[in-house]
Amino acid sequence: MSMNCVLRSTWSRPWWYYGMLGVLGLILLGASQPPLSPPSSGQPSVSGAGGPAVSAGAAPVSPQQVSPLDEPLRLIQEAQKAYHNVRDYTCLLIKRERVNGKMPPEDTVMEMKVRTQPFSVYLRWLRPRIEAGQEVCYVAGKNDGKMRVRPKGVFGSFAGFISLDPNDPRARQTSKRSITEAGIGNMIERFARAWEEERRLHLPTQVQIAEYEYNRRRCTRVEILHPDNASGHFLYYRDIIYFDKETHLPIRVEFYDWPRQAGDPGQLVEVYSFANMRTNVGLGDDVFNH
Repeated sequence: MSMNCVLRSTWSRPWWYYGMLGVLGLILLGASQPPLSPPSSGQPSVSGAGGPAVSAGAAPVSPQQVSPLDEPLRLIQEAQKAYHNVRDYTCLLIKRERVNGKMPPEDTVMEMKVRTQPFSVYLRWLRPRIEAGQEVCYVAGKNDGKMRVRPKGVFGSFAGFISLDPNDPRARQTSKRSITEAGIGNMIERFARAWEEERRLHLPTQVQIAEYEYNRRRCTRVEILHPDNASGHFLYYRDIIYFDKETHLPIRVEFYDWPRQAGDPGQLVEVYSFANMRTNVGLGDDVFNH
């Protein structure tokens, strides 16, 4: 996903405004010491995932009735319990996202640091090279609700960090997500709410669960497939989430669009990976105060 926004020139804007535009394409779902060669956002060894958008309409299911979502919900509840003990974490956020019908040619790789209380996010772009060095930070309840952004290169050196609304329309031109939605905790809660609603409404769902490996981590791979979307309940055809078997936390999600013909597995729309994660490392205020 290109992080650059193209806007019409306006002489009334300060000179540093244009250097700031490179940071506007924010994530997210959502980093540690990055490896020399970060893992790709491509398939670990199989295809797949995304978060279903569910709405009311189907007949509710009895609480005692067995649902294919029972095991995914058990896994997401384990993730909730595990994340409850996380004060902060660092990782590499690796993402690729189709925006305006186009998939970028390479992954976006960012150093990511997150604190749970108050919710705080710091991001520094590593790849692609044209975007390397950009920084963004956000702290809930501070800076009048705005994120602080610093463009790369000479613009960033002179201008430093600039305040910008997380929901600025220019940011959404190149990304589906806002920094306020970033991180594993938000991702866990989105899946938990969607799967609970999907089970309650007894919507048509197929589930496949297997063991896989991503970035040398053994994972439980959960694939949620929606064979029928006649009612328009779902956002994506296939949603896949990888739970780390040791930490119980999700470390990768994939979202696939609806197939264009029979047998088509669907095109990848979004993929987010949280690689080399370290939890409770003791991140201080200095990481997020800019």
